Formats: sequence, structure tokens, C-alpha cells
Amino acid sequence: MKAVIQRVSQASVTIAGDKVANISNGLLVLLGIVAEDTQEDIAWLSKKIANLRIFEDEAGVMNTSLITSEGDAIVVSQFTLYASTKKGNRPSYIKAAKPDIAIPLYEAFVVQLETDLGKSVQTGEFGADMKVELINDGPVTIIIDSKNKE
Repeated sequence: MKAVIQRVSQASVTIAGDKVANISNGLLVLLGIVAEDTQEDIAWLSKKIANLRIFEDEAGVMNTSLITSEGDAIVVSQFTLYASTKKGNRPSYIKAAKPDIAIPLYEAFVVQLETDLGKSVQTGEFGADMKVELINDGPVTIIIDSKNKE
């Protein structure tokens, strides 16, 4: 499971002209899933995201988490995070999990993140053509892979 985490001062997701998610301060999480992902990956990644100290404290130092800053989150499915560009110029997405595997894992991740944060998490719609807008605060963008826990 791979996530691109962006600290935002604003983010939204629009589908077919309807805004389905909208937050001010918080995190926009783009989530990629492979067939080998498990509940262990979900639990580890969710806890890491919820507790990642990338928000500023009173002294202006990145020292508080999404939990302590009481920020919001949007999670958007992003199969293109597993693009392979090794051969040619057209990316291959063969590593990304197929919908029958990815959808339940995506939904389980959202539930786990809601549990870890103690609040609702907004989402896009799996497989939909989404327009994602954001103002990256900082900018702060972090990539985390549950298979490479560095």
C-alpha cells in the first residue's frame, strides 16, 4: 500500500460537477493498493498517517499530528501510484490491484483511518473520474510505502 500525503490548507474532490469532499486544514491522502496488501498494511499505514508530526505547533515547528491538530482528511484512490515506467513511454498499471481486491481494501483503510483519528474521513469515489483540487501547505508532501517501512 502506497500513500502520497499532502498537508493542505484546502482540498476538494469533484465528480461530474458535484463537490463530494471538501476540507480546510488537514491531509489529502492519495492511496494506491496492490493485491498483496493486507489488514496489517492498512493498520500500519493508517496509524503512521494519523500520527505523522507534520503540522506546526505553537512555536512554528512541525511537531503535531493530524490527531493533535484536529485537522481533517480526504482519501482518494489512486491506482496510478503503482505505474511502471520501466519500458517505453506508456505507463503500465499491472501492479495495481484490480477493483475486486482494491475496493474492499480501500474501504477498510478509510474505516481504519476514521478509527485512528476518532472522526469521519471524506473520500472520493473509487474508479470515478475525479477532479482533485488542493492548496499544498508548506509545501509538505510525503510518500509512504507499507512494504518499505523506512
